[in-house]
Amino acid sequence: MCAIAGILFKNDRRGNFNLTTGEALTLILDATLHRGPDSAGWALYQDPMPGQLRMRFFIPKGGDAKIETDKVRHVLTGEGVDVVAAAPLGCTIGVTARFAGDLLALTRAVEHRVRLVSMGERLDVIKDVGQPLDLASRYGIGDFNGAHGIAHIRLATESGVHPDTAHPFWACGFADIATVHNGQITNYWIMRRRLERRGMTFQTENDTELIAVYLAYRMSSGASLEAALETSLADLDGTFSYLVATRDAIGYAKDKLAAKPMVKYEDDDMIVISSEEVGINRLFPGRALATTEPAPLTCGLWSRSQ
Repeated sequence: MCAIAGILFKNDRRGNFNLTTGEALTLILDATLHRGPDSAGWALYQDPMPGQLRMRFFIPKGGDAKIETDKVRHVLTGEGVDVVAAAPLGCTIGVTARFAGDLLALTRAVEHRVRLVSMGERLDVIKDVGQPLDLASRYGIGDFNGAHGIAHIRLATESGVHPDTAHPFWACGFADIATVHNGQITNYWIMRRRLERRGMTFQTENDTELIAVYLAYRMSSGASLEAALETSLADLDGTFSYLVATRDAIGYAKDKLAAKPMVKYEDDDMIVISSEEVGINRLFPGRALATTEPAPLTCGLWSRSQ
């Protein structure tokens, strides 16, 4: 059992909503903490920095932050990356850099020497072992006030409790795509082998990463995000409710059994998603909200108005 969360502001109007995007996501997670106390994570989408990428790397358990930061600099520089800044934060190292080459090729070149968490013009994935309020304080999540983001708390059922098994998962090698997921993909190995034969890369054996890589593959093959969500309902077996975020959108998909809950609230300016209604209510105390739960075997997409 886990919990997912998402928020997207459709435009720049926030009305009387006074929370930052990071604060809102964290409060949803805290309200649903009974669903996953082991680890927490956020995929945060910030304004792009012209000509620069955001990258985040894990510091190995027991590793020295300075030594690992220097190693990341050295590895990236050796692959033609111009590192603008690199600084440790918690169990991670945040990097801003200039790179005009192929991101998938870069990922493959560095993946056995340093552990990438995320990469993109807007995306920054923060995840760690612990509870959301504590981690949000440690990583400064409340300072984030971008247009959208997704988040997750995890109850480990099939793998250990480590930072790299926490969600969200980045679509390895593809900028700005991340997923969070509640459920189980039962044809994981069949789908993984199929995607690997098509040149896709995986960093873990987590089925949530499979969703991210699957969607990235479909979109890189010419499908729209909406079309990729639709085909996932046929191609992925199991029970699941998942969210995917890209540089300017959030999408969802829900399997035919609908055993994994997901509730949404939408108005003219924003969309909020939670595994349970209590998560949405935490953001709007004292208000009676018209929330809905997506039907089985459906998907949907919300985008920013540019």
